[in-house]
Amino acid sequence: MDTESTLAKELYSIEEQQARYDAVCKRLLSEKIILAWIMKSCLEEYRDCSVNEIAEQYIEGTPQVGEEPVAQDEVPRIHGMGGEDATLREGTVAYDIRFTAAAPVSGELIRLIVNVEAQNDFYPGYPLIKRALYYCSRLISAQYGTEFTEGHYERIKKVYSIWICMNPPKNRKNTITRYRIAEESLIGSAKEQKSHYDLLSAVMLCLGEAGDDTESGALDLLNVLLSDKTGPEQKCRALEEDFQISMTQHLDREVSLMCNLSKGVADHAWQKGLEEGRQEGRAAGLEEGRQEGRAAGLEEGREEGREEGFAEAILGVVRMCRKLNMSDEEIARQLAEEFSLAPEEALAYLAKSGGKNQ
Repeated sequence: MDTESTLAKELYSIEEQQARYDAVCKRLLSEKIILAWIMKSCLEEYRDCSVNEIAEQYIEGTPQVGEEPVAQDEVPRIHGMGGEDATLREGTVAYDIRFTAAAPVSGELIRLIVNVEAQNDFYPGYPLIKRALYYCSRLISAQYGTEFTEGHYERIKKVYSIWICMNPPKNRKNTITRYRIAEESLIGSAKEQKSHYDLLSAVMLCLGEAGDDTESGALDLLNVLLSDKTGPEQKCRALEEDFQISMTQHLDREVSLMCNLSKGVADHAWQKGLEEGRQEGRAAGLEEGRQEGRAAGLEEGREEGREEGFAEAILGVVRMCRKLNMSDEEIARQLAEEFSLAPEEALAYLAKSGGKNQ
């Protein structure tokens, strides 16, 4: 009973820390100067604008963080202090970040509705792009009664849903991909005004590693800002020197908090993986030792069991390191430290456990 209680507290602590990390990550992404970098790289309306122009002149009001519900007309809603909507089916479902922005198009200003989502899991059990397009659809349908009524569809505002994917597969790292409505003439050459149908775009912004050289300012910025391998001082210096972002006391504090929470989440994951590896190793080693003992003698069985258990423990640690996207060099260093191995021994065990990172 005590063990269950301790485990429950530990799991709650991990979930609470992950939730706090997610919250501070969204707050940082909602800073106007950060949004401006994203908009310049992802939204065609701002390609010719400077980052400061976007932040100071075009982003309207204060971006909403976790306030606006995605599916507010599905079921009756309960409004809490944070403005979030609770549903019986999905719990609280709100856009990570939602805001409106003016955009200079053809000599006049138009208004856009923009949603930004931070996503850890690229394979949540469904194609992520379908969810992004659903969010776009909701952003359009929710305009009825606010932006337009009674058939005035000409007043519909264009919407964007931008998804920042922090752990994409290797073939998508450091990529920005846009999905939108396009005109296609099947017969004849009739042309419709683009603004009449170009009403939604979903953008998948897939990150790489801090220090990667990309052709996008937003990717370079976010690779640094959201890296779990870069300390707060390095991040703040890079933001200021490389991206000309003035580090206010508030921004500095948020960056430091995110780094501390990120380290805590990673430490929890590491300890959990290490313990799982040890338990698997002990169980496999004991069973193997018993079987070998019956067949070839008790002492020989014990030795085989110990060796097998040690190998299984190492394999468990390697598996968790792979999940954390650690490099082979980092894994070898961790094995050497955890199991008191010489560097060459650690590399040998790593090779036996599956070789190079796939």
